[in-house]
Amino acid sequence: MKPTQHNTPDSPAPDVASKIPAATEVQGIFGLSDKEQHVWDRAKGFLTVRSNDVHSLYAYGIARQLTQLIPEARAEIVLPAILLHDTGWSQVPEELVLSAIAPGGGRPDLVRDHEVAGARIAREILAAVGYDAADVEEIARIIDGHDSRTTALSVNDALVKDADKVWRLTPHGVATVMGWFDLNHDQAHRLCGYRVHDHLFTEQARIMAAGFAGIASMDDSPALSALTRRQ
Repeated sequence: MKPTQHNTPDSPAPDVASKIPAATEVQGIFGLSDKEQHVWDRAKGFLTVRSNDVHSLYAYGIARQLTQLIPEARAEIVLPAILLHDTGWSQVPEELVLSAIAPGGGRPDLVRDHEVAGARIAREILAAVGYDAADVEEIARIIDGHDSRTTALSVNDALVKDADKVWRLTPHGVATVMGWFDLNHDQAHRLCGYRVHDHLFTEQARIMAAGFAGIASMDDSPALSALTRRQ
């Protein structure tokens, strides 16, 4: 088999722009709805601690895909819940956040503090945006227990919990955990995998997590590292 021929200045890439399908024709291309954008605009100021803003948007993308795969879930509950779920960390002293989430027990009292505060903040934001009162209460109940509760109240709750955890195995999630605990990539990947794979509620999330783990595993492989050094 001949090696792949790459384009050079003398052989420019073909013009394929006219062949690219519209976003509506491709699965998985989306953005926040207008209502979700209003939620985000109010939430993001509470999410500046420890990259919770970026985490929440990536988790939103995962949750959005899960709602497409699990039709019985209500996206209008799951998606604002995932955007708001970590707003309560803004009410915990920043220097204590890592001690709350560190392996080996951490500070469960602070985890509960952020859940309770997040539920309160969610109620205020959702009421301001104009969400139905019953939906506000369901979203708040999901947030109030999204980390500490080991069971799922509903399929909506399960998807929020799963999206939150699956994020840890994304490239951003692994890199974030590396920075939090001063780990190398392999250590962070193993820690994330240990805290994700056996703690998911839906088969769809387990498949997504396995896919992200496959990418992370190659990032740790000597073969890929050798190619990266060569470039």
